[in-house]
Amino acid sequence: MKKLVRIGSRESRLAIAQAEEVKRTIEKYHPYIHAKVVTMKTTGDRILNRSLEKVGGKGLFVKELDQALKRGEIDLAVHSLKDVPMILEDGLDILAYTKREDPRDVLLYKPGRKQIPEKGVIGSASKRRILQLKELNPSWNFRLIRGNVETRIRKLAEEEYDGTVLAAAGLYRLGIGDCIGRVFSTEEVIPAAGQGILAVQGRLDEDYFYLKEVDDKKSRFAALAEREFIRILDGGCTSPTAAYAKIEGSSLFMQGLYLDEESGRYVKDNLCGEVGACQEAGKRLAENLKRKCRE
Repeated sequence: MKKLVRIGSRESRLAIAQAEEVKRTIEKYHPYIHAKVVTMKTTGDRILNRSLEKVGGKGLFVKELDQALKRGEIDLAVHSLKDVPMILEDGLDILAYTKREDPRDVLLYKPGRKQIPEKGVIGSASKRRILQLKELNPSWNFRLIRGNVETRIRKLAEEEYDGTVLAAAGLYRLGIGDCIGRVFSTEEVIPAAGQGILAVQGRLDEDYFYLKEVDDKKSRFAALAEREFIRILDGGCTSPTAAYAKIEGSSLFMQGLYLDEESGRYVKDNLCGEVGACQEAGKRLAENLKRKCRE
């Protein structure tokens, strides 16, 4: 009889596609395991008329799955790493970081269009994105848009938006990358920390030997650097932050963004470091940005 591994996931098509990605890898390398995706709706999926900052932050997307893990109703939970809070529930940890999909942000145009008109309206719920997009085009206006990928694409077509900005990774994982109108480089729009990486979470007291092939070393180093950057800057608060670490051999190149809400000053910077000191690189970049904001 095959060993059953229950993988917790949100109910959205994208979340299920992400969980299925982990399921395929586990079953490929461990054919005696049957991985089953178990879905549930989270608080973040239910509240769509307010920005996440006003209702508790991105942690609302993982809360119910965390509790199911602690109760033993599931064995693993798969999340977009950018949705995982910096402080994890007691007894839980991130056990694997998947190979990173395209980390960049992309612009989708209203169907039938190939550009955003002057003073056009962009749908976004992200302060991080809005801050950087205003720098790229000061004439653009921004209006709240919430919901999963399909909901946002439908709202773009049916409501008074000229465009919306999404993560490339989600569109590619759903197989709908052909709807992308423009790709922003990481220099134009620094991604959210962890964007494109999936986090596999589980209980600290169990043997998850079958996740060895799921874990990607480059993603792990990048994730540790980016999350340390956010931790130092208190990324659980509403102040916009962004971090992206690229690994090449033993070197790590990192970009970061921080807005100090007290001073209103907004800064970007980058640095090079060593993979073996990835968290130190994240900490150093965060401290550099804090200092620049207060100079």
